[in-house]
Amino acid sequence: MKISSMKRPIFLNTVKVIFWFCVGAALGLFLFVSFAFIIFQKINSNVVYPGITVDELNLSGKNEQAIKDFFMAKNDRINPTQFVFTSDFGIATISASQIDYGYDKDLLAKQAIAIGRGDSLFSNIILVMQAYTSSIRLRSSYRYSEDKLLNLLSSIINKAHVDPVDALFTFQNGKATAFQPSGFGQAIDLDDIKNQLNSQFLTVMSSEKPQTIIISVPIKILKPNITTDKVNNLGIKELLATGTSTFHHSIPNRIFNITLAASRLNGILVHPGETFSFDKALGDVSSFTGYQQAYIIQNGKTVLGDGGGVCQVSTTLFRAILNAGFPVIERHAHAYRVGYYEQDSPPGFDATIYSPSIDLKFKNDTDNYILIQAYINPEIQQLTFFLYGSRDGREVEISKPIITNDTPPPSDMYQDDPTLPKGVVKQIDFAARGANVSFTREVKKNGKIILSDKYVSDFQPWQAIYLRGTKE
Repeated sequence: MKISSMKRPIFLNTVKVIFWFCVGAALGLFLFVSFAFIIFQKINSNVVYPGITVDELNLSGKNEQAIKDFFMAKNDRINPTQFVFTSDFGIATISASQIDYGYDKDLLAKQAIAIGRGDSLFSNIILVMQAYTSSIRLRSSYRYSEDKLLNLLSSIINKAHVDPVDALFTFQNGKATAFQPSGFGQAIDLDDIKNQLNSQFLTVMSSEKPQTIIISVPIKILKPNITTDKVNNLGIKELLATGTSTFHHSIPNRIFNITLAASRLNGILVHPGETFSFDKALGDVSSFTGYQQAYIIQNGKTVLGDGGGVCQVSTTLFRAILNAGFPVIERHAHAYRVGYYEQDSPPGFDATIYSPSIDLKFKNDTDNYILIQAYINPEIQQLTFFLYGSRDGREVEISKPIITNDTPPPSDMYQDDPTLPKGVVKQIDFAARGANVSFTREVKKNGKIILSDKYVSDFQPWQAIYLRGTKE
């Protein structure tokens, strides 16, 4: 018992000695390493520590400015590289130097210098030892100036950009007083362009000679905030068809009447199953309702009358109805070929009206409302009708017109007019060739024919008539 009691203090003392020896040794080693690291830092002051590389490029011993110069030289080598941006809106050729394309020399210099120079001494020592024994490899950093790129691509960007259109629909007293269908916009997809440029860095920088790289400019679709189907519950959500006509060389009174008549049809809603009457929708056509005197066909003659030019409106709407594939309930051709209606169309695609006996009618055989909109472009003297609703899958095929019995106009006729001064000649009717014109229309839905009709126009030959003054 006494021997065992004597050995225990000896063992404890031995353990204490060993413990404090190890602590002292560790502390001494730490102090030695710290002192050695301080000396190492002074030796490598302001330069990259040994063993630090960027990819395969050794930066050991280089100061920050030397690193910048090193990568600047590499950038200078690829400066002639060209990026050719191709699009439907133009082509832009941009060199690497114009957008500062290449290594990010400033970032790489700071990253390389910063390794082993953090706030933690222990971490710094570990990083330096790692770099020395097995190296630390930084990934290459690249850059280009987005501002310069956008400036050089500005022409293409501006040409391609289309703002999306929010839908507008105001309904009052049975008529749409304001309507604007929604529309998708578009813009250059700049993020995609940036990704394409980024993906080319390795290829460009590793090439032995300048490259020419083709980049297809991508387009992205911009959606409207308010779509057409959100602003009404009438099924008016998309364009069904259009009809156009031009009225070049019309006298001012005729243009006035066309504009007035078109405005009175603009915004009309045709109910599902309703038969639309042009005469009823237009109302009275006379000087009492604002129309002016212009040439009309009446009783086989071309004479001045209230509302001359209204048939331009009915003709244009007829073309829209044909293209939409709606059943035409009533349509009448003009007595003779009118030059206005053949400025942008073959003969036979016209429709005359003369209230109350001669009308243009069609049926809305869809399950939704149809909105009629009219637009006049005064610069090119063109009238357009837009028919909006919901598509139901119908497809329209209209044949080319067949022209037969082409007949020259009769000889010009001169009539004495005692109200005109002697020597004055005034043309009051215009020559037109006669012809029989016909075309067909076929409307299919889900592969089945739902409408098949034929339109025939029997145009009479028309002579030019002149008044010859006899008044002394």
